[in-house]
Amino acid sequence: MPRRRGRAQYQHRAEWQNVMFSDESCFNLCYNDGRTRVRLYRGERNLRAFIVKRHSGQTLSVIVWGVNVDNMRSRLLRIQGNLNSNRYIREVSEPEVLLLFHNYDGYGYSGSLEYDQHGGDPHAESDYDRQGYNNIPDMVKRFLVYFRNCISEGLIFEIQNLYESSFPKLTEQFFDKKPWPEVSDVAALVDNDAVFLILYKELYYRHIYARVTGCPTVDQRFQSFYNYCDLFNHILKYRLDPIALELPDQWLWELVDEFVYQFQSFAQYRARVQKKTPEELEKLHNNNKVWNVLCVLNVLHSLVERSKIKRQLEVYASGGDPDSVAGEFGRHSLYKMLGYFSLVGLLRVHSLLGDYYQAIKVLENIELNKKSQYSHVPACQISTSYYVGFAYMMMRRYSDAIRTFSSILLYIQRTKQLFQSRTYQNDQINKQTDQMYHLLAICLVLHPQCIDESIHQVLREKNFHEKMYKMQYGELSEFESCFVYACPKFLSPAPPPADAPPDYDYVKEAIKYQTRVFMDEVKQQKMLPIIRSYLKLYTTLPLSKLATFMGQGENSNWNLNDGMKALIIHLLCFKHKMKNVVWTKGTSGLEGKFQSGSELDFYIDHQMIHIADTKVAHRYGDFFIRKILKFEDLNRKLHMIKI
Repeated sequence: MPRRRGRAQYQHRAEWQNVMFSDESCFNLCYNDGRTRVRLYRGERNLRAFIVKRHSGQTLSVIVWGVNVDNMRSRLLRIQGNLNSNRYIREVSEPEVLLLFHNYDGYGYSGSLEYDQHGGDPHAESDYDRQGYNNIPDMVKRFLVYFRNCISEGLIFEIQNLYESSFPKLTEQFFDKKPWPEVSDVAALVDNDAVFLILYKELYYRHIYARVTGCPTVDQRFQSFYNYCDLFNHILKYRLDPIALELPDQWLWELVDEFVYQFQSFAQYRARVQKKTPEELEKLHNNNKVWNVLCVLNVLHSLVERSKIKRQLEVYASGGDPDSVAGEFGRHSLYKMLGYFSLVGLLRVHSLLGDYYQAIKVLENIELNKKSQYSHVPACQISTSYYVGFAYMMMRRYSDAIRTFSSILLYIQRTKQLFQSRTYQNDQINKQTDQMYHLLAICLVLHPQCIDESIHQVLREKNFHEKMYKMQYGELSEFESCFVYACPKFLSPAPPPADAPPDYDYVKEAIKYQTRVFMDEVKQQKMLPIIRSYLKLYTTLPLSKLATFMGQGENSNWNLNDGMKALIIHLLCFKHKMKNVVWTKGTSGLEGKFQSGSELDFYIDHQMIHIADTKVAHRYGDFFIRKILKFEDLNRKLHMIKI
């Protein structure tokens, strides 16, 4: 019998997704209402021994009602006075339950609405869509209406749920490889709400960039740029009071990140002059202000200045209250987080343009090695570490690059379950993670040092040791292939000239230049891993002997004196390259002191090399002390939490 009942429960488990659970609770606002609450077992309800007299007078109380179904929940509804059946239907059931039911039904769990998922030629599909989107599915209509209402009312948690959960589900069901309904078809549904339509167009074009085959066209790139102009003009046009708009931090980050990405995509599209008709080239030339680099930088700097985020970060780093200097706009969550994310956007833009000093300078008030109240969006934290680590590497600050990459890769290992779902942001995070492992491998070859054992384990599992072995023995092609795969897609700030030859690839021009700069640095250090491997074997070593070792395999015309002269140059290069500026303290990532990162040191005295092993044995006591202090700090914070 229990087995039969268990099978029946399992068979009907899927049906529970279509059941709504509601409840209301009465909260007493007085000190004591005289009630005694006891637990009664079956059969004890009417026993006189369990009947207790209680105070029956009125007390101040409030009734709170709510409903949930599967992965959705309603807002909490406060009910005043006595709740009878008529009031429940009029004030609860009709305005709340039916709205949530329609909204939930629209996500496709139990709906039976038909919608023709047209597919095929992307150019013919636009004509199809103009006809088909006049009949938007009812569930999509209800979603858009509810989405607009939530944004108008500022229901931030519900907006976050709709943005992060509902919108991707509808996209997967109806618009996986095709655009969402056009704005002209949606406008009537949302009463031509200008703010919502701007936000909707941002999602509309973002989906086109990410999913739609054969898109975006040049006109769609232009329209997306103009929509971003409308959005940022709406946010920045008021100088006295901030606008009444609240959006989740995740959406704000992805908005800024997508803005920079579309600028990057357009710059690459514009530089690819092959396969473009003369009409397209003429159109691009006549619209050279669209996605202009100065316009993008101006928008990001305007958001930073309006939010006063730099001053807030400076005060926050010194232990003060950021709100004391934030002003009216900086205290508004929308402006504050847009300002912070714009700093990360500036970091990315400067990195794409090859200005690594300026890239790190824009973050000078952000303590990169510490978590703060602003670093709670994982994608933002990962993107920041990727570009900061790459900038450090190109500035030959390998210790700081290794520290930055190791820290964020450990974070990704601990939170990797957050990035399993299929979204364009998670796809980007997974790719950036693989790129950072490549960059970390390059840095460890050029500047060997100890890293966390779990990172070493991943490097072994992903066969990075084979790549590192090839790089250690001077295989320049391996350096170049790893760099080209892991580096950002660099941009040229200026478009190709109007009379550019059609067979020249301007897209790869910036990447080739940065690769050449990196490879020049690598060539200077080509012999250092081999010299290091010999020096590790000796405490004293004649210069001539090491020159002989280094000259093995050379041609028959090799000369010892020339070999010793070349060796001295390589040894001086070893001394120079192993000294790096390393960050020690302060809020600026550009600060630091010169430190030697080599595990061995040497000096030359009368043609004799004297080697000293400077590698210090692991001190496990310091490790356990740090863990104990961290545990005590965590325990202290838990005791401070009031439940």
